[in-house]
Amino acid sequence: MTALLSIDGISKRFRGLAAVSRVSFNVQQGDIFAVIGPNGAGKTTLFNMIAGALPPDEGSITFAGTRTEGLRSDQIARLGVGRTFQLVRPFPALTVEDNVIIGALMQTKTVRDAETIARDTMARLDLFDKRAQIASSLTLPDRKRLEVARALATRPKLLLLAEVMAGLRPTETDRIVATLRDLNRDGLTILLIEHVMRAVTALASRILVLHHGAAIAEGNPEQVLRDPAVVESYLGAESL
Repeated sequence: MTALLSIDGISKRFRGLAAVSRVSFNVQQGDIFAVIGPNGAGKTTLFNMIAGALPPDEGSITFAGTRTEGLRSDQIARLGVGRTFQLVRPFPALTVEDNVIIGALMQTKTVRDAETIARDTMARLDLFDKRAQIASSLTLPDRKRLEVARALATRPKLLLLAEVMAGLRPTETDRIVATLRDLNRDGLTILLIEHVMRAVTALASRILVLHHGAAIAEGNPEQVLRDPAVVESYLGAESL
């Protein structure tokens, strides 16, 4: 089976420091694939290369059969890669609905079509009743859902999620987990960076662990979370 996303030996250095070092993995259509590791492990740099915000220094990235290293972020988004950011970035003075419409305009030709997509998306993310609220007035859980909604409105084939459960209470985490499961059942492939292991184990079918920019383990959750190198480098210092 051809992978939806194929990462082959990509590296990124900043002033000689290897932020990501020869990382390879595949994400299959329909997967929920998690990337975990301590702060500074290279997870965000990896996401930035996949999304086109940074070019890799070496290696290749193939999405849906197209080599993407060297493409701009907007070109990669139009191919079907949506992403969220660790620090949520809505347009603060606009309404929830207008924020999601802007995302929908990535793949639609008319505002009317974008409005239809935005309303469907807001309903999926439990934001429809808050569509007229100004984004800056939202609570943290609602801002997190809005971040996902804006990315989802671009109609991605692959959704990159950057710590969307960070700072949430367990009940709020479970609510987003349930939404992501529903989206995945509808065919959306998800690649997530996450520290909340409650969410990772509930969602991911495969996990990649980064440490000092290098991959130290990959496999199903049960295998990876029992790996001595993973426990020593990450899980021993983190709350499960």
